[in-house]
Amino acid sequence: MALQPVVKRSVSGDVFEQIAADVLSGELAPGATLPSERQLAEALRVSRPAVREALQRLAAAGLVAVRQGDATTVLDYRRGAGLEVLPRLLVQAGELEPKVARSIVEARLHNGPKVAELAAIRLGETESATVRAALDRTVEALAAEQDPIAQQRHAMEFWDHVVDAADSIVFRLMFNMLRAAYEPALAALAPIMSAEVGNVEAYRNLAAAIEAGAPEQAARTARALLEPATKALIEVLEGAENIER
Repeated sequence: MALQPVVKRSVSGDVFEQIAADVLSGELAPGATLPSERQLAEALRVSRPAVREALQRLAAAGLVAVRQGDATTVLDYRRGAGLEVLPRLLVQAGELEPKVARSIVEARLHNGPKVAELAAIRLGETESATVRAALDRTVEALAAEQDPIAQQRHAMEFWDHVVDAADSIVFRLMFNMLRAAYEPALAALAPIMSAEVGNVEAYRNLAAAIEAGAPEQAARTARALLEPATKALIEVLEGAENIER
């Protein structure tokens, strides 16, 4: 008998996910008011504390405004939410949202060279043997890998080390969220990403530029590495947007 682990579900988490999905899909528009805690608890057949906890999480995510003694109001997530909503925006109702995917791809191209540049500057200042070794080790793991999905994972690990070397909390948090949004689509993206993640020599050159403390070279090399797949992905995504229209 093949047993599967039992996943313990959070009631408040389920309430959060349901309301967040409605806010992010536009079903609950900015300015709309939610039912009271009691009404939500009755409709969802959960306890009021579970609803209260979910509403607090929604407020912390910038999706609703909770005011004591007043109605809970839906906010415009474009104005108040953070990067943590990206994974939920990318896949809605089981479907990839092309506009969100395009935004992630564009951010990747613009951020990558700057992160590489900062890494070359700051790694040169700190002489971090740990990061240097991690970059080299990851490149060799990428070179030895044949599976296209595993190659993407090695490539993400490489950039994870580059972000470490850049020593920027803003780029770190952005990378974390972009990675969380990107990972569920690895299999779908493999055909387009194969040329990039298979370009081991470019990763070696980028690691060498960072380790040599050459910021301009690092930025140029990063852009040359990222640009071809980025353009290909944008073309595919724009085609999907046109089909939707």
